[in-house]
Amino acid sequence: MTVVMVEDLDPSSADAGVAAHYGDPMREQRTLATAVGLVDRSNRDVIAVPGEERASWLHTLTTQHLSDLSGLSGSELLVLSPHGHVEQHAYVTEDGETAWLDTEPGAGAGLLKYLEMMRFFSKVEPRDATPEIAVLSLVGPGAADLFPELAEPRVGAVPGPKFAAGSVPAHATSRYAVREFEGGLARRVPLGVDLLVPRETRTRVIEALGVPMAGLWAYEAIRVERRIPRLGWETDHRTIPAEADFIASAVHLDKGCYRGQETVARVHHLGRPPRRLVLLHFDGIASDQPPAQGTPVTLDDREVGFVGTAVRHHELGMIALAVLKRNVPDDAALRVGESVAAVDPA
Repeated sequence: MTVVMVEDLDPSSADAGVAAHYGDPMREQRTLATAVGLVDRSNRDVIAVPGEERASWLHTLTTQHLSDLSGLSGSELLVLSPHGHVEQHAYVTEDGETAWLDTEPGAGAGLLKYLEMMRFFSKVEPRDATPEIAVLSLVGPGAADLFPELAEPRVGAVPGPKFAAGSVPAHATSRYAVREFEGGLARRVPLGVDLLVPRETRTRVIEALGVPMAGLWAYEAIRVERRIPRLGWETDHRTIPAEADFIASAVHLDKGCYRGQETVARVHHLGRPPRRLVLLHFDGIASDQPPAQGTPVTLDDREVGFVGTAVRHHELGMIALAVLKRNVPDDAALRVGESVAAVDPA
């Protein structure tokens, strides 16, 4: 089997360390879209948070309602700056003794530094668990069939701008079913099932599952199609949660104080964040290569946003997630480099 690593194609990529594809990226995409494939995402950073006060501690530090975190359960969280800008995003997976936070490659050090800084006298012991735990992702409609006991992901509806206090249920806004699996954990998520397994068992788990391998290119194409944002790709230093569609899955709008809460509340109640996440379609004429992350999006020669993740999709052609100014209309004639781009209004 041909394996092409991310760093073989882009030595500077933050996603180095995993396969970009296995010889046929479009076939791999179709597998993820119609059946099930296994994507090696073991380059993700993992932070372990054991300790009897981990639930209440994470609840006070992050945007998510986690005070009842217990047993086998999962969710998502953000860490914000004092001004409400997104600094960290992580999935949280609880096994009854430890909360495991998996985040983007290279983001773990910053997350761990913040957690250690905020320990004070709390009974928690955060540590870097990246050398211990590898993340593998089963993606596609067939992933649920391999773990039928895991309930579908539940993501709560975002309340309106003037919602009544106490109207948002007092639990995590996204709830992901979790079970033990091969010495690790299996977590049901919107794209399928994530596996957090001991790194030394990674190869054995892959072989035992017997599922076709798909590279990160295929995973990213499905993620972009589903409009799922990614820290560092669809965010910059100014991003607030509402601009990158993190509100539903990672922010509880009616919980106690946390850093950056004032900005979140103010923007939500006004109902108009300065920017928004959109899906762009490219004409594919001027260039057959997806634009790089951070490429400016322009309207009448005026910069109105930036490209996050751009991919070549097996059905939709060249598409990208982008962050645009709120006042850019859906029918605007946008340009990204030499290419014409259009907002998908769905």
